[in-house]
Amino acid sequence: MSSNSDVIVQEMRQEFESMLHYVRHSENETAYEAERNIFKRLLKMGYGLMLLFFSLQAERYPRIDIENEKGEALPYHSEKKRDYYSIFGKLPFLRPYFYKKNVGGQSPLDEVLSLGEDCYSDVVREIAEYLGVTMSYEKVIGLFQYLLGQSLGKNAVQLMVAEDGEDVGAYYEQKAAPDVDTEKSILVIQADGKGVPLVKETEAMNKVRLGKGEKRSKKKEAVVTSVYTIGPNERSAEEVTASLFHKEKPETSTDKPSEWEKPQNKEVWATLDGKDAALERLASRVDKRQGEHITDRVALTDGAEALQDRVLKHAPGFTLILDFIHANEYLWDTANRLFKKKNSKRDAWVEKRTLDLLSGHTDQVIVDLRGLAQAPRTTKAQQEELNKTANYFERNLGYMHYDEYLLKGWPIASGVIEGACRHLVKDRFELTGMRWTQEGAESLLHLRSVAENDDWDDYHAFRREQRHLRLYASPLVTQESLEHMALDSTSQPSHEFAFPQTAKKRHKQTGAGAERLAA
Repeated sequence: MSSNSDVIVQEMRQEFESMLHYVRHSENETAYEAERNIFKRLLKMGYGLMLLFFSLQAERYPRIDIENEKGEALPYHSEKKRDYYSIFGKLPFLRPYFYKKNVGGQSPLDEVLSLGEDCYSDVVREIAEYLGVTMSYEKVIGLFQYLLGQSLGKNAVQLMVAEDGEDVGAYYEQKAAPDVDTEKSILVIQADGKGVPLVKETEAMNKVRLGKGEKRSKKKEAVVTSVYTIGPNERSAEEVTASLFHKEKPETSTDKPSEWEKPQNKEVWATLDGKDAALERLASRVDKRQGEHITDRVALTDGAEALQDRVLKHAPGFTLILDFIHANEYLWDTANRLFKKKNSKRDAWVEKRTLDLLSGHTDQVIVDLRGLAQAPRTTKAQQEELNKTANYFERNLGYMHYDEYLLKGWPIASGVIEGACRHLVKDRFELTGMRWTQEGAESLLHLRSVAENDDWDDYHAFRREQRHLRLYASPLVTQESLEHMALDSTSQPSHEFAFPQTAKKRHKQTGAGAERLAA
């Protein structure tokens, strides 16, 4: 009598022959029609191959007594059904169940296959989460339906993100520092904040129409940090000013952007747990990057005093620099108050003071601003803007030695962290209508950080290992996904054991599931 796996093998061969026949005789079809039909058939074959994989694993597993964690013997009892939601569809399969009254039961094949607690495969989880870090969960669901013909619930995706984001912290704690040979001499850290709209836990959420000024969400700051190394990029104040104002560089300029040193081994992170939590973690990441190869240590922030104080506290030995772009924006705000936007004097006024700042003459700029504020023709609004900028420069004077920074080839702008705030937070969390719980946003921030750092595959391998250890108290033997194993052409099927299920019943399940996929 043929085993269940034998029947599946025959069906797969027939299906493959059917695919070849289709391709050979598809004379009147367009490339589009052919591609879609082949894809549907491949999904159908994948469904059958996964059934074959589970059938073979169940057949091979011995039905002899096993021991539980207390050393108590559990005899073979029966075949127990379990569902597995793969990229090919939802597969029901049977595996041996061992049980003893008053002792309990186990399905040890679950450990061999490294199955999770729910029915979703790790491939489904990783694809859904990878899509979910870049687009709304509704669009993730739509893509699964459009491409695979499968229904995936929003709650399921949210739960996957919540569960699979839990090990991100542990992953980075154990991750080794970059190879010294790939590092540069300047160790740079940056920090900034970006608001995330959180759901208000108040009666405002239940109102049909909000009152004036009321909102259904409140914003909480996500603190974004980055660490990387870079080589020195020496340039003059004149060269930087010319670049900012889109002018030709001085004839003596040796500045060649194509030859600039680029950030190396950049790592970003974001959290809603506050500035101290973010910077404590950053300090631990910095410690791993220290070494004899590091000659300079630079910290870049905007002028937020609370953030600057914490950076100084958590990053001793780093030179704190006020991001020059923020400083320059104060000059533009002042110029817009002093001149009309189309006044040619406006740009010239900003350009001169930009060069002064970069040349190390910030103290003179402050004196000039104070003098203008006291001039007879200066309006009250202009006085306020002039004094605001002067006060800002005065408070940050110790972090504005741009002439020294340029001479050393240090970065003076926080472009990396500005980009991270946009990519990591704004582009996903401020999509139209988005409101988040803090827990849901935090988990997604963690996974977005993993994706941004190009650690996706490595992290999920770590996550699968950690889950296996938690569920089965043993190390994971293999990290290869079930789908990959099922499609491995080097795997040779074995028919040593019989699968206790009628071919007719199995065929019914296979056909129904495959038809749903192909629809």
